[in-house]
Amino acid sequence: MAARALVTGLSGFTGRYLALELEALGYEVHGLGQGESSAPRCHRVDLRDLVGLTGIVKAIQPQVVVHLAAIAFVAHGDASDIYTSNIVGTRNLLAALAACERRAQKVLLASSANVYGNAAVTLLDENCPAQPANDYAVSKYAMELMSRHWREALPIVIARPFNYTGVGQSRSFLLPKLVDHFARREARVELGNIDVYRDFSDVRMVANAYARLLAAGVPGEVYNVCSGETHSIEDVLGMLARIAGYEIQVDINPAFVRANEVRRLAGSNRRLCEAIGDIEHIPLAATLEWMYRSQTCA
Repeated sequence: MAARALVTGLSGFTGRYLALELEALGYEVHGLGQGESSAPRCHRVDLRDLVGLTGIVKAIQPQVVVHLAAIAFVAHGDASDIYTSNIVGTRNLLAALAACERRAQKVLLASSANVYGNAAVTLLDENCPAQPANDYAVSKYAMELMSRHWREALPIVIARPFNYTGVGQSRSFLLPKLVDHFARREARVELGNIDVYRDFSDVRMVANAYARLLAAGVPGEVYNVCSGETHSIEDVLGMLARIAGYEIQVDINPAFVRANEVRRLAGSNRRLCEAIGDIEHIPLAATLEWMYRSQTCA
């Protein structure tokens, strides 16, 4: 009988890629989520419903768990939704897992590199102090702190992914929005902060790292999941201009400018590589071309 993996947010952007990684490793993949899903063994439940959630988790009895479900958009307008989903939902999941007769072998919680805030260092490693600068980041760091309550009962590993993208990500996120504009040959695009630098990864690399951390991650440890390279938004625009064969006009919309924007997020993946081995680095230009071709060749 195949070992069972439970992935919250299975039908979401990252979940679909993670499912492929886990299935390739021989897992029977089960999912939790609120929306409709065509994926087999996907159970519909709100993580804030402790009773309903506990019943489903006890029935699945997973060997490994990856918790992806969250309000993941930094500019999400409802702060209470961010906090209840990202903190209360996670606490309920951990309580449900702790109530299972069979202890899970590994529980991976996806946090965020946003917890570092505007740290005054060139390269962020896991020892940098957290100084979250927005509600999303605060909720993720609070989730990390709350999870310590369950460390005796569950083998919890924390992943802090930096920005990542790929085919299927919502156009409410910046890079899919830019790819969409270029794919439709738009003459102009409205943006907010463009003097920001991010460590962008490919979702396929991130999913692979999560799957490998289930085997090699040390309970109680935190791991940055990142490429180790940074690019500005202007760099991204230049890459897409070369891919699409034209330059787009950028208009700065004051409504899109965030006063508390984290200007630079550059990560060290040394601890991750020490745990799981070398990661398959996919250059950002290759990821953008993959996204662009998926729209123009559809």
